[in-house]
Amino acid sequence: MAAAMDWLPWSLLLLSLTRDTRAFYVPGVAPINFHQNDPVEIKAVKLTSSRTQLPYEYYSLPFCQPKKITYKAENLGEVLRGDRIVNTPFQVLMNSEKKCEVLCSQSNKPVTLTVEQSRLVAERITEDYYVHLIADNLPVATRLELYSNRDGDDKKKEKDVQFEHGYRLGFTDVNKIYLHNHLSFILYYHREDLEEEQEHTYRVVRFEVIPQSIRLEDIKADEKSSCTLPEGTNSSPQEIDPSKENELYFTYSVHWEESDIKWASRWDTYLTMSDVQIHWFSIINSVVVVFFLSGILSMIIIRTLRKDIANYNKEDDIEDTMEESGWKLVHGDVFRPPQYPMILSSLLGSGIQLFCMILIVIFVAMLGMLSPSSRGALMTTACFLFMFMGVFGGFSAGRLYRTLKGHRWKKGAFCTATLYPGVVFGICFVLNCFIWGKHSSGAVPFPTMVALLCMWFGISLPLVYLGYYFGFRKQPYDNPVRTNQIPRQIPEQRWYMNRFVGILMAGILPFGAMFIELFFIFSAIWENQFYYLFGFLFLVFIILVVSCSQISIVMVYFQLCAEDYRWWWRNFLVSGGSAFYVLVYAIFYFVNKLDIVEFIPSLLYFGYTALMVLSFWLLTGTIGFYAAYMFVRKIYAAVKID
Repeated sequence: MAAAMDWLPWSLLLLSLTRDTRAFYVPGVAPINFHQNDPVEIKAVKLTSSRTQLPYEYYSLPFCQPKKITYKAENLGEVLRGDRIVNTPFQVLMNSEKKCEVLCSQSNKPVTLTVEQSRLVAERITEDYYVHLIADNLPVATRLELYSNRDGDDKKKEKDVQFEHGYRLGFTDVNKIYLHNHLSFILYYHREDLEEEQEHTYRVVRFEVIPQSIRLEDIKADEKSSCTLPEGTNSSPQEIDPSKENELYFTYSVHWEESDIKWASRWDTYLTMSDVQIHWFSIINSVVVVFFLSGILSMIIIRTLRKDIANYNKEDDIEDTMEESGWKLVHGDVFRPPQYPMILSSLLGSGIQLFCMILIVIFVAMLGMLSPSSRGALMTTACFLFMFMGVFGGFSAGRLYRTLKGHRWKKGAFCTATLYPGVVFGICFVLNCFIWGKHSSGAVPFPTMVALLCMWFGISLPLVYLGYYFGFRKQPYDNPVRTNQIPRQIPEQRWYMNRFVGILMAGILPFGAMFIELFFIFSAIWENQFYYLFGFLFLVFIILVVSCSQISIVMVYFQLCAEDYRWWWRNFLVSGGSAFYVLVYAIFYFVNKLDIVEFIPSLLYFGYTALMVLSFWLLTGTIGFYAAYMFVRKIYAAVKID
């Protein structure tokens, strides 16, 4: 309980910080000031669908194209996310209205989609694809107005406004497919306060769209590419028949509105969540429960240990000395090196590498430096940090390997640098082949893959070798007791000491600390949502470290009390038990939250989920292992060994 009370002020402080993280941006990203009638470029990012999990380039569909197509040079994170940012033919001028404008119109003729193009468009619409555009780095959003009758007596309906990322390509109704061929852009600007003699400048603070489907016959177009839309709701939608050619107009309109929102707060609208209060209460509930349980657990284990150490250190007559039992009995074997020490130290080294990378990324993101406005920055930073953290992973692996009586440090360093990254690269390469087959923009291009390999073997591998060399040369960890030459016999263990039962028991508390945040992380990954609550995530990460450490200590204490000294591998496996629950939750999320039915999207989901579970197991297993190792050294240093 005392431990929980100590942590409560810090948790409340971190929670209070989360409200302000949305207003921070990467240093150096300056706002763009527009003058009246300055061009505001509309760019396309990609097409996405939560049903297929396969992003596509904007021009993979027969949209109107500008005279010259120019792709933006993406950073590593954007490439891995499947972003292919390209210019579009939309002509938008600052604070200049457009009633209706026709795209790619030649002599007032409509666009003709071939049978193949019509079939492709119809397929993308039935797969619930969204189109993502950006203006001044702001993503386009569709306003959703939900009416809720909260006052039953007065029968007053309150409007609840939410925003959907991107806009729907089209919709289906009674087995017919319709395309959104008219886009009504609504852009909000903030007028900057200047002196009287200076010209006013404007900043874009919101980018909305109202997609409409209007059939060819209801759009009146002239030779100047202007058009007239039907009034009211008299028009019919533009149907796409996949079995024949289809004629249609692509049109758009532009409307500007002044807003009080300042540039620094312009992302707040996109990041507003309808269930933020539920998130707050759920996180606080998890904090209180976990720290309360952790406090009770700490008190129990400390009181039990004090009693054990007091009994073991009694200086009574030899005749009255009771027979040794419990964890003191295995003091001559507890530090006996386990099987496969090289693999164990390599996995733990990769775990340290992951831990350092995740800790720095979450902390920097909590400060607002990796916000969604910096497209791809989070993934780019994570990749580079993992490479550079190889020196810490190699150092910890090398020192542990020497402590475990290892001698082949060069082979151990190579194993540390290639075991976990090799598994990740292998799985990603296989999945990438399937994505290539679908011609998706989510496929990592071959030059990017070569660049990643060069980073792996040119940065990470040398740094791991460097760290491993110094770690292996450093004095090994000082174990407080000597190891006997002949290993003692291990008594038959009870059923609850089974390894799988231990994994199930040890994984409950850490998973309970983070499963609420897991929902928001999965939504961001698989449903194209923004994730920005890094203050919450940092708090959850701290709770995860504390709970993993305490559970690991309790489990190794029970194991040593049962006179089973083979704790090295078992503790590493059991400490990562929450990864099993993450896997179960991922299956539950797939069945209940996603509408994926095809083979390749399902393969991608479970392939990437396997990587997440593996990484999470390494992370939590490493945290638990080092906590248990320090605990074991501490308790055996506190008792007198004859």
